[in-house]
Amino acid sequence: MEVNNPRYLHQGIHVITSIFTVDKGVLKVLLVKRKNNPYKDFWALTGGALYNDEDLEDGRNREIYEKTGLKKIEVKFSKVFGKKDRSPVMRMIAISYIGIIDASKVEIAKDTLKTSNAEWFEITSIPKLAYDHNEIIEEAIKTLKEEILKTDLLKVFFPNGFTLPELQKVYESILGKKLDRRNFRKKMLSLDMIIPTEEEEKFVGKKKAKIYKFKV
Repeated sequence: MEVNNPRYLHQGIHVITSIFTVDKGVLKVLLVKRKNNPYKDFWALTGGALYNDEDLEDGRNREIYEKTGLKKIEVKFSKVFGKKDRSPVMRMIAISYIGIIDASKVEIAKDTLKTSNAEWFEITSIPKLAYDHNEIIEEAIKTLKEEILKTDLLKVFFPNGFTLPELQKVYESILGKKLDRRNFRKKMLSLDMIIPTEEEEKFVGKKKAKIYKFKV
């Protein structure tokens, strides 16, 4: 590597997080409206440029906080986007992540130093976004669907435990399809991600349902 080679100059890194929620059975993603150029007044995912003195994790968390006011979101890596012309300013590599939160339990900042609004959009109604963020969301949804089948990412919705029917509804919302009750139960128990508790929840006119929780 020749550090003085001009072909190495003027490159940067974007850290971008697709933040999802499930609202009344509908999967939604958080978008923010940009105040500055490029792409002034465009909707975009949460993210921005990584500083030279930051690790990836620190920069990602800072960008989330600066543009949404959210802290301590559990995220998972999604994908790297590296087209040389994805930014009109300079060469910017994008490292993307996914996160999921219970939107009913948090307050999103609507107006920040670099954003003028923030809203939840159904994934079927996403507008034209800044940069290549439409492509990033598509990949993020794929990652989300993969992660919920092998990790406890959905635990944010169930801090006090859940019944299998409750959990199935969230899975169906994210996967975008109906699931067979018996097959879902068998699948979840085989994944070794959840464990039963001693509690039960009673439904009117039905037998009691066992309460489960995700393994710590």
